[in-house]
Amino acid sequence: MGWLKDFLKSSIGQKLVMGLTGLFLILFLVVHLIGNLQLLADDGGESFNMYTRFMTTNPFIKTISYGLYFFILLHAVQGVIIALSNRKAKERKYDVSTNTNGSWMSKNMALLGILVFAFLCIHMGDFWFKMKRNLLPMVQYDGMDIAIKDLYYQVKVSFSNIWIVIIYLVGMMALALHLIHGFQSAFTTLGLRHNKYTPIINAIGVIYSILVPLAFALIPVLFYLKNT
Repeated sequence: MGWLKDFLKSSIGQKLVMGLTGLFLILFLVVHLIGNLQLLADDGGESFNMYTRFMTTNPFIKTISYGLYFFILLHAVQGVIIALSNRKAKERKYDVSTNTNGSWMSKNMALLGILVFAFLCIHMGDFWFKMKRNLLPMVQYDGMDIAIKDLYYQVKVSFSNIWIVIIYLVGMMALALHLIHGFQSAFTTLGLRHNKYTPIINAIGVIYSILVPLAFALIPVLFYLKNT
């Protein structure tokens, strides 16, 4: 297994891990968004609370979630390692810059990634941590024999705070910028480039990178406008 360790430590291996974990997280965002859209159902939070109960009690989903946490950390750590390696190479003048005319996003992926990770920590602290530590009120719906955690209540409370809403908007803006470059970069890293299809992939990437974070950002805005 020494060859695998050496490969993963190489620049190519690190970028490959970044590309694969990035694509996994891109797919996860779609699934997460579909679930979060239950917040907009006009049923007092029942749909969303039933969704979160399923996601936190289903053994298969719980197993997948541990893999998700690992991939998030791996993606973040690899991003920092690559950024530090690139900076060190530039300081020693060993590399030939090919990013002189690159976009602002491509030059600041590490910064954007740090902002997204910081937002994620705030997000998980506000919802995931409180749910895991049983810090939420309980609610019982018709037809149920037991009460379940009312995460909808916590969402409603949090999104009534303008500062939390602003944090979410900044976080989603950073995510959008990170995705615009990261989406096409992942395909490039994996060698999935073709003169015919690459422009289409890049266009889909831009559309995805705008619409998905925008949809996430609309949820706290709508909650704030509705409850204040």
